[in-house]
Amino acid sequence: MSTLALAAIVAPATIVAVLGWVSLRQWEASAELLFREQARDMASMAAEKVEMMLRHSEDAFLERLGAALGETGPDARALDALLGQAPLVGRLYLVDRRGRLAYPPAGPRAEDAVVLARARAEAAPGLWERGGRRELVHEDQAWLVALLRARAGEPLLVVLSRDPEAVRREILETTLGGLESPTILAVLDSQDRPVYSRVPLGDARRLLAVGFREGLPTWRLAVYQRPGFSPRQAVRRQVAVFMAAFVVLLAVILAGIVATWRLMRRETEMARLKSDFVANVSHDLKTPLSVIRMFGETLEMGRVADEGRRREYYRVITRESERLSRLIDNVLDFSRIEGGRRVYDKAQTAVEPLVRDTLDAFAYPLAQQGFKVEVDVAADLPEVVLDADAVGQALANLVDNAIKYAGERRVLRVEARAAEGGLLLAVADQGIGIPPEEQARIFEKFYRVGRSETQGRRGSGVGLALVKHVAEAHGGRVRVESRPGEGSRFTLWLPRAGDA
Repeated sequence: MSTLALAAIVAPATIVAVLGWVSLRQWEASAELLFREQARDMASMAAEKVEMMLRHSEDAFLERLGAALGETGPDARALDALLGQAPLVGRLYLVDRRGRLAYPPAGPRAEDAVVLARARAEAAPGLWERGGRRELVHEDQAWLVALLRARAGEPLLVVLSRDPEAVRREILETTLGGLESPTILAVLDSQDRPVYSRVPLGDARRLLAVGFREGLPTWRLAVYQRPGFSPRQAVRRQVAVFMAAFVVLLAVILAGIVATWRLMRRETEMARLKSDFVANVSHDLKTPLSVIRMFGETLEMGRVADEGRRREYYRVITRESERLSRLIDNVLDFSRIEGGRRVYDKAQTAVEPLVRDTLDAFAYPLAQQGFKVEVDVAADLPEVVLDADAVGQALANLVDNAIKYAGERRVLRVEARAAEGGLLLAVADQGIGIPPEEQARIFEKFYRVGRSETQGRRGSGVGLALVKHVAEAHGGRVRVESRPGEGSRFTLWLPRAGDA
C-alpha cells in the first residue's frame, strides 16, 4: 500500500516536472527570440534618430552656407568664419559648373583630389539644373555632395566631409547617450572598430548590427549584450529557482510520507505536525517567489517609469529573496541536524558586528512595520569562539519570531553582554506572549503554540528547534521568559571558549 501511495505521488510529480521543464525550455527560446526582435527594432529606431539629427544639422549648415553665398558669393573670409561655427564639417569645397574650384583659394588637399574629380564626374546634368544632394564614399569616408547658388545665381557644387570626432560628440552622444536599456548601443566603423559606446564594451557579446541608410553609409549601429544580462540566462536562473523549490517541496512531502508509514498510529500527533509543516513551508516558499516574480516581470516589461518606484520594487525583491533564503536555510539545516550531518565551524568572532549584521537584514521589515529597536551591546565584550553563521541564523530566527508575534506594541530589544563566564544574547519583545504550559514545548521540532492569535501567522515550526540545537552544539543553552499579553524574552547563553 505504501509503495502504491509513493508511486501515486512520484509519477504525477515526475510528469509535472518533465512538462514544466519542456515549457520552460520553450519559454527560454521564445524569450531569446523576442529579445532579439526588440533589440533590432530599438537599433533601427536609434539609427533613424541619428540619421534625422545628422540630416537636420547638415540642412542647417547648408542653409547658412546658401545665405552666405547669396550675400557675398564664395568669399573666403566669410566661408572660413562659417566653417569655424560648424564643427560637424571637416573639409569644405565649392566647385563651379566649369569644374573650377571656387573655395578654398589654396586649393584642395592632395588626398581629396580624387574625391573632387569623382564629384565633378558624377554630378549629372539634372543635379546642376534641379539641385539636390547625394552621398559619395571614398576610402571608407562619406562625403556629402549638394548644389547651392551664389549671389549671381551661378550654381556651385558643394562637397563636404564630416568630422568623425564632431559626429561622435555632437550627434552620437546627444542622441544615444540618454537611452536607457539593458543592452549596449555602439556605433562601429567599416572595420568594426567602436566609434562610440555609452559604456565600455568589455566582454559584452554583439547580438546584431544595422546599417545607417544615409549620412553615415560606412558605419553601423550594433547592439551588445552585457555579460549575465541575457534573457536566456535570466530564464535559466528562474528555472533553477523553480526546480530547487519543487525539489525541496517534493523531498519534504516524501519525507512526511515515509515518516508517517514508519510511525503509523504510534506517531499520529507527529504526523499531523509534519503535515502542517509541509503546508506552512509550501506557503512560505510560494509567497516570496510569487512576489519576486511579479515585481521582476513588472520591471522587465518596463512598466515602471518612476525611479523611486523602481527602487522600491528592488527593495521588495531583495527583502523577499532574503526571506526565502532564511526559510530554505532553516529547512536545509534542520535536515542536516536530523541526519546528524550538521557540522559547526567555530572561530574567534567579534559579537558586535554579528548582532549588527543580523539586525541589518531585518532593517526594511522593522522600518515598514514601525518597530522601535533598542540595541545594547557591551562595549568591552571580548571575542567568542563560535560558528558565526549558525549563531547569526539562530539570532535571526529569534528576531523573526519577535517581529511575527509582536502584537500592537512594536518594540524589539536586543542585548549582548558577558555573563556567567560566557556570552549572553537576548531578544525581547512586548508582543502576545506565550502561556506557561506551552513554554516547555516551543523548542520541540514542528511544535507551534495552539492559540487563535498565532494560527494566522504562518511558520515552518523549526526555527526555535534550530536555536536550541545551535546553543547545545556550542555547549550553551536557551531559555524563554514570557507572560501572555506582556511579551517574551529569549536568552541564548554560549560559553566563551565554545566548548561543547
